[in-house]
Amino acid sequence: MSSLNQALRAALDHRQELLAELHQQGTDCYRLFHGSQEGAGGLTIDRYGPQLLVQSFHQALERDALLQLHETINQRLNLSTLLVYNDRSRGNSRIDREDSVYHAEEHALEDLVGHEWGLNYRVRGRHAGQDPLLFLDLRNARGWVKQHSAGKSVLNLFAYTCGVGLSAAAGGAREVCNLDFAEGNLAVGRENGQLNPQLPEMQFVQSDYFPAIRQLAGLPISQRRGQKLPSYPRLEQRQYDLVLLDPPAWAKSAFGTVDLLRDYQSLLKPALLATAEDGVLICCNNLAKVSMQDWREQVLRCADKAGRPVRECQVLAPAVDFPSQDGQPPLKTLILQL
Repeated sequence: MSSLNQALRAALDHRQELLAELHQQGTDCYRLFHGSQEGAGGLTIDRYGPQLLVQSFHQALERDALLQLHETINQRLNLSTLLVYNDRSRGNSRIDREDSVYHAEEHALEDLVGHEWGLNYRVRGRHAGQDPLLFLDLRNARGWVKQHSAGKSVLNLFAYTCGVGLSAAAGGAREVCNLDFAEGNLAVGRENGQLNPQLPEMQFVQSDYFPAIRQLAGLPISQRRGQKLPSYPRLEQRQYDLVLLDPPAWAKSAFGTVDLLRDYQSLLKPALLATAEDGVLICCNNLAKVSMQDWREQVLRCADKAGRPVRECQVLAPAVDFPSQDGQPPLKTLILQL
């Protein structure tokens, strides 16, 4: 047995109790192998409903190893999953290689449906973007939102494909607003809403983060000297009962720069001001090089300076399908009771 197959079997053993729990709660989207922590750096294996998504980030996976891990997982799950392999160590993961084993079956690349917390989500093995349409390490946060959003107004910032918004709607939120810069992301969010027709409709706002959140917070939108700002949707100043802030590591636009390492405060302050008194702000940081302790202190200090001191701060860790040997997972999530 290869060392990779041994590591995979150990990872599946470690998840046995979790998978039983997830299946019972209506979830079939989860990480089966987290290579950086489980013996094969740069390799991830995720289940998205009927699909098995294998991704390599450092070096390509050889055909025999790919076939062997697929067989091992099918046997363990007692399923016949549809294999999609994306080699992201190359310039374009969506270019199929010569060997037919790297060509996903046609059915595997169709629009599929996965499930989490009893909700339906769009699944595509390959699409215009690089990342999967549902980030699995945020599952516990989506579950928390589902449990705590009844009767609340919810603002989902950097919404991506709107999983948090969908969870809030399922939890009985009276209002859900999903905000993201990319219309393609929001289009998938609308699909997710249509896949759950029993839920109330959500609101979708396509906008750069900075003008949108600064309007909601009642802050001015600064203009750089000599530069005319692009157009943006006009929003009224207001606050939400529950706000989720899950920004990318880095992004730049005419309105400002998202930089989790050097300037988290410029993202956090207006989000704090857009959160209602006695409300909740859930904030995330996915930079591995930033420690939870340092970031938590930074967040609490920023809240004090913004005049929105935190009454209670809860750490929400990813589930055990995202293990961390040093107890410092890349995705850090804080639930701030204001």
